[in-house]
Amino acid sequence: MTNRQDMKNNIKEALANPNLRGALGRFGNDYLVSREKAYTGKNFEELREKISSIKRSAAGRMEELADRFTQNMLSRGAKVYRAKNAQEARDYILNLAMARGVKKIVKSKSMASEEIHLNEYLNEKGLESVETDLGEWILQLSGQKPSHMVMPAIHMTRGEVADVFSGEINLQLSSDIPVLVKVAREQLRRKFLEAGMGISGANIAVAETGTLVITTNEGNGRLTTTLPPIHVAIVGLEKLVEKFADVEPILEALPRSATGQKITSYVTMITGPTPVIDAGGNVKPKELHIVLLDNGRSQMQADPVFKQALQCIRCASCLNVCPVFQIVGGHVYGHVYTGGIGTILTAFFNGFENASDIQNLCIGCERCKRFCPGKIDIPGLIRELRSRVVDKKGLPGIPKFVMQRVLPNRKLFHRLLKVAHAAQKPFQTGGLVRHLPLFLAGLTEGRSLPAIADKPFRDLVVALDDKKVAQEEQWQPRVGFFAGCLTDFIYPRLGVAVYKLLHHMGMQMVFPLEQTCCGMPAVYMGSRETAAELARQNIAAFEKAGVDYITTACPTCAHALKHHFVEALAGDPKWGERARNFSSKVYTFAALLAEKSNGGQNLKLAQTTGKVTYHDSCHMKGVFGITVEPRELLKSAGLELVEMEGPDRCCGFGGSYSIKYPEISQHILEKKLASIINSGAELLALDCPGCLLQLHGGLDSRDKNITVKHTAEILAEQLLP
Repeated sequence: MTNRQDMKNNIKEALANPNLRGALGRFGNDYLVSREKAYTGKNFEELREKISSIKRSAAGRMEELADRFTQNMLSRGAKVYRAKNAQEARDYILNLAMARGVKKIVKSKSMASEEIHLNEYLNEKGLESVETDLGEWILQLSGQKPSHMVMPAIHMTRGEVADVFSGEINLQLSSDIPVLVKVAREQLRRKFLEAGMGISGANIAVAETGTLVITTNEGNGRLTTTLPPIHVAIVGLEKLVEKFADVEPILEALPRSATGQKITSYVTMITGPTPVIDAGGNVKPKELHIVLLDNGRSQMQADPVFKQALQCIRCASCLNVCPVFQIVGGHVYGHVYTGGIGTILTAFFNGFENASDIQNLCIGCERCKRFCPGKIDIPGLIRELRSRVVDKKGLPGIPKFVMQRVLPNRKLFHRLLKVAHAAQKPFQTGGLVRHLPLFLAGLTEGRSLPAIADKPFRDLVVALDDKKVAQEEQWQPRVGFFAGCLTDFIYPRLGVAVYKLLHHMGMQMVFPLEQTCCGMPAVYMGSRETAAELARQNIAAFEKAGVDYITTACPTCAHALKHHFVEALAGDPKWGERARNFSSKVYTFAALLAEKSNGGQNLKLAQTTGKVTYHDSCHMKGVFGITVEPRELLKSAGLELVEMEGPDRCCGFGGSYSIKYPEISQHILEKKLASIINSGAELLALDCPGCLLQLHGGLDSRDKNITVKHTAEILAEQLLP
């Protein structure tokens, strides 16, 4: 179990390792290119719909499929053992080895064997268990654990591997890859020939035929399953599918999503034991044993929320695109299984306590959700896990005070913001806070912060075009504007821009003064009660206002209004239906503006010149799938759009994440800023106040003369009378 101080120390150590960040960063960049190429001609959305349907059905019938698989394997001469937990699985394999006089074992790559800590157990009992996957063998020799579910040694450079191999054979080796591969082949080949047992995992287990499907990129998998007289396959119950036809879509997606390949080097299918021919040409019977592993999977199946995690096909694409994983790696962001999905699997397979701190590393960017071929809502499951941690342990002191006392009390919250406004003045220069004292200094490390506005939007809105209020009361539609904390108190100019654009299109802005925080800080901290209370307060405020639409210039707030309010109040007989009605009216401002203005064509805009690059905020693209609309709006003002590299990569803000983990946030920010600067644009457009805070602050602290504006600001400035 990793405590919070250990976590901080591990993060610090990872960030101080340039080889780690370089290896993960390069792979992350290359992966996107190779994955896109591998999926050319494939409809990923259709494919993932098939896979999620197959896996969802199988997860719901796990026991039935396990029984069918067992019967079919038994009929072909294999042995099947159902292991309830890790200890039962380990003991079965140990007892089998002892009964057959096995002393040496070779293993093909298997995360299930890592999950049950098999190597350590067998070695403690006097057996030699050798990993034969190149990456796994490197880690075994260096005393490390896998940092990635598909590429276990991805965090190591070839120079580090050369040092490990040099120590193994007592000869200094170069870092030339063919040399290292030759050494591995020579060292491992005799292990295969001496082994009395081979242990593997399996990617798929087909109930209809009793078939194991194993995908590998190295020949060690086939050597492990064929050369030794005994083959043991450790198979998690979630690997079961009903029909042989179900294999096809999984095999289409697995290599493409895992490594950007159309197919792996080897696809092995095993249906029952096969004869073994010894060195003398004699045919001997081969033993095939399948250990069907539960170890928390039935518990996961019985959980109505977490059941969908059984749809995972272990491609690790969620790790490959995770900005946090690319910074700190799997030894920090993981236990046995790594990354976001690994955190969820850890909670059920290796103990809730081993996931309780790791889950905090998720920044909530939603990127993994878009790439998952199993259509698993990984960010949603992590939020649920976080809530269960809080339900069990409670919140620590200051967060507890903020969640329970400050956020639900709108008047107190606003009074504290006024106090903060007064306190910031000694540190404010030109509307920015570039340095803070003492324990607050970390907040301005690597970025400037915007000052709290002299007047919040709620004070400005009353005076906006006041002389036309009477006339506007007759206008339709009435658009309720949800400002959110940043627009209301930090960037009131965004609210003014939204007002001008709505007014320009003949819409009336309605701003309920009773509105308060959207509740996303509570959602991300796992405080269910606070999130529900804030949802009730905001729904009541907008119901009272009587609006046709509800819009916000913050996609994170839109995510809360449209989705989290419904989730928070789903079981409330009084508020559940009200939340759904409220949700049906919610639009991000970019979507509403694009729809009502025909992509900006109906706006009367002065045409301007200049190059603009656009940053896709995590929630705008990841949750709402909105990418084209803001770009069309910018082009309607005459701007030349220049795409940056990775426009949808996270900026590292993540709300309170940049306060909890400022070091990680800064490293993610650095990568984003490099993309923006390299685009050559003089204007950066975006649609999220949080991203505005992060990116403008980062560019300012580096003295980069790039203007950063919300799309609404840019368009409002170009409006003609």
